[in-house]
Amino acid sequence: MEDKRKILIVEDDADISMIESAYLEAAGFEVKIIADGLEAVKVMNQEKFDMILLDLMLPGKNGYEICREIRDKIDVPILMVTARTESFDKVRGLGCGADDYIAKPFDPSELVARVCANIRQYERLTKKHEKADAAPDEIRIRDLRILPDSWKVYKGDKEIKFPNREFELLKFLAMNPNIVFSKEQLFEKIWGYDYVGDSATVMVHINRIREKIEDNSRKPEILETVWGAGYRLNK
Repeated sequence: MEDKRKILIVEDDADISMIESAYLEAAGFEVKIIADGLEAVKVMNQEKFDMILLDLMLPGKNGYEICREIRDKIDVPILMVTARTESFDKVRGLGCGADDYIAKPFDPSELVARVCANIRQYERLTKKHEKADAAPDEIRIRDLRILPDSWKVYKGDKEIKFPNREFELLKFLAMNPNIVFSKEQLFEKIWGYDYVGDSATVMVHINRIREKIEDNSRKPEILETVWGAGYRLNK
């Protein structure tokens, strides 16, 4: 019998967390609920989860802080659940390392669909990594070394941590250098057709990659924006 996938809900509103839990358990997931931000970080470091549902406004430590703290340590999908609906909050949440974003009030069935889509996409990328289809042993770009088989990136002698989707995006661009890809093309390639989201997610991930690989992320030389067309990795 296949083990149930385990979801961590970090939410201080008991009514909302119980609704989330009820629908996810009905969909076949095992669920754990934490109401405090500091306690959530401790639990995340001690237990393994297949996905994290993370509220923004929490006692102890807010969702932005939690996401920023754990993102490069724990490589699982993170879905931010919040009452804030402004685009800035969405971009900020994705910029902290969240994979997806859903605003309250939400349709519980949509929440379940988002959870399933994120886990399915994560597993697809993981299987692709295990197969390492036609990937070279090492990709060199200036002072960067990308090792597809071991999922490692070095800038000079220093290893840089990359979560799943950031690594896949960097690897794809590095294996197709000097070619311009639109946000829509990159979204389709890395996130897939069945992913519930939009191509603005690509922009946020590009910015996070730049912060790690560029000497000056505000004046990128490796991962360049081609205005009106998309992005190009210069080799």
